[in-house]
Amino acid sequence: MEREKALELLQSKIKNKNMIKHCLATEACLKKLAEYFKEDVNKWGIAGLLHDYDYEEMLQFPEKHGLVGADELEKLGLDKESTQAIRAHNEMNGTPRNTRFEKAIYSVDPTTGLIVAAALVLPSKKISELTPKSILNRIKEERFAAGAKRKNILACSEFGLSLEQFSKICLEAMQGISNELGL
Repeated sequence: MEREKALELLQSKIKNKNMIKHCLATEACLKKLAEYFKEDVNKWGIAGLLHDYDYEEMLQFPEKHGLVGADELEKLGLDKESTQAIRAHNEMNGTPRNTRFEKAIYSVDPTTGLIVAAALVLPSKKISELTPKSILNRIKEERFAAGAKRKNILACSEFGLSLEQFSKICLEAMQGISNELGL
């Protein structure tokens, strides 16, 4: 699937601007991780962009989030590897995470929120001033951005990255799209 089509699909389903920004951030992080691991950058990016495609539709049924969207996206032509990664990013639906791709999307999802929150508490509110060290410090503060599940973030070790490496890659990816994120 081409990115332009994927973005149109996302914008047709998700109306909350912050959720769109979250999806853009997830896309950027997964693309950077795909580069790092020499994987398909486009495939990983599109899956990141569309991972919350059914989020607003499934608010009342969180255990179905990822399943409904992936099924619909598969019918629209998204490849099976990507739809499986989308299913696997939500642990509530019971889809196992077996591949590096599936494990990466699971860890990136909450990491983007933690990075945004860490940027927003800076006096400048600029992601360009955020450092990997400050992200690591924020991860240790369980009450900071409490919705960003630490166990999911720490699962980066399951696909071969230390927390330091993972934080740095995601931060650099998000800094690269700071204008789109409004940070």
